[in-house]
Amino acid sequence: MSRPTTYEIVIRGRAGARLLRPLLDDFTFDHATDGVTRLIGEVRDAAHLHGVVAHLTSVNAELISIAPLNQPNQQEWTITS
Repeated sequence: MSRPTTYEIVIRGRAGARLLRPLLDDFTFDHATDGVTRLIGEVRDAAHLHGVVAHLTSVNAELISIAPLNQPNQQEWTITS
């Protein structure tokens, strides 16, 4: 991960601003109708992602998924022979 990447992190339950306070500068969050909280934000590098995951696990948040979102200006590579 050499440049910032937008990630979606999904956790089980309705996490409030108090639990997510350390992440609010970097992420937005919403509560989906299916009982999960979605965090979307830019992750600078692997250490930043590790810190986010460490915080969420330290507050006993149950992680459902962590995935980079497709970015429209992201260059796609095609291998031809």
